[in-house]
Amino acid sequence: MTRFPTTGPLAGILFKLGSVALFIAMAAILKATADAVPPGEQVFFRSFFAIPITLIWLAARGELRTGFKVQSPMGHVWRGVIGTGAMACMFTALGILPLPEATAIGYAAPLFIVVFAAMFLGEEVRLFRLSAVALGLIGVLIILSPRLTGLEDAQAAFGAMVALMGALLAALAQIFIRKLTRTETTSAIVFWFSCTASVLSLATIPFGWVWPAPEVAALLVLAGFIGGLAQILLTSAFRAADASIVAPFEYASMLFALVVGYVVFDEVPSAVVLVGAAIVIAAGGLIIWRERALGIARAKTRRASSPNG
Repeated sequence: MTRFPTTGPLAGILFKLGSVALFIAMAAILKATADAVPPGEQVFFRSFFAIPITLIWLAARGELRTGFKVQSPMGHVWRGVIGTGAMACMFTALGILPLPEATAIGYAAPLFIVVFAAMFLGEEVRLFRLSAVALGLIGVLIILSPRLTGLEDAQAAFGAMVALMGALLAALAQIFIRKLTRTETTSAIVFWFSCTASVLSLATIPFGWVWPAPEVAALLVLAGFIGGLAQILLTSAFRAADASIVAPFEYASMLFALVVGYVVFDEVPSAVVLVGAAIVIAAGGLIIWRERALGIARAKTRRASSPNG
C-alpha cells in the first residue's frame, strides 16, 4: 500500500490546497451564521474551538511539553491583538459582501506584506516588487470601485472597506509572525494566538452577543474545528516544501470561493470583481516568482562561496 508523502513538493501542494479549501469552508459557515451572531462572537467560536485541534496536533507530534514555551510573550500579545482585529474585520465583511468578492479583497494582504517588510523588517524592496505591488493595488481599486463610487449601497461600501482593513491587519500580523519565528516554535505561535483571540473576543460581549440556536452553535463549533485543522495543514505545507512552491496555490481559494458562492449563496461575481481579482493574482504571482528567483540566486552564491562548494 502506497503511503502518502509528508515531505516534498507534492505533499506541500496537497497540504496547501487542503488548507485553502478548509478556510473557504470555514468562511462559508461564518457567512451563513452572520445574521444570527455578531462578528465578535464568531471570532470566539473560531478561536476557542480551534484549541482542541491544536492540542491533538501537538500531542501527535510529541510537543505537549514543549509546544507552549515562549521567549517573547509581548510578541505573542501583539500578534494576537492584530490577528484578532484582522479576523473581526474579515468576518464582518463576509456577512456583507459576496464570498468571492471578500476573498478577492483579501488578496491585498500579500501586497501589504511587501511594504510592511520594508518598513518594519528592513527588507530591501527593489523596483520590480514595488511595481508588482502597484499593479496589485490597481487591481484592488478595480474591485472596490463599484462600492466606492455610489453605484452600490452604503452597507456594501462599508463591507468593502472593512475587508480591506482586514487584509491590511492580516499583513501586519504576518510581519509579527516573521519576527516571532526567530525565537518561537510554530506550535507556540498557533496555540497562543488561538488563546489570545479567544480572550480578546470576550471583550465584545457588551456589544451584543446572543445565545445561538443549537444548529447555529453547532455550525460555529464546526467552524472552529475546521479553522484549526486548516491552520495545521497550512503549517504542514510550509514545512513540507519551499514557500515559493506552496504560496501560489493560495489563489486556488478564488476558484473554491466562486463555486461555494454560486452553489450555496447563489452569488455570481461581477466582471469588475473578476478582472480586479485576476490583476491582483497576477501581481501576487509576480512577487512569488521574483522571491523564488532571488532565493535560487542566493543559494547559488552560498554554494559558490562555501569552502566545500
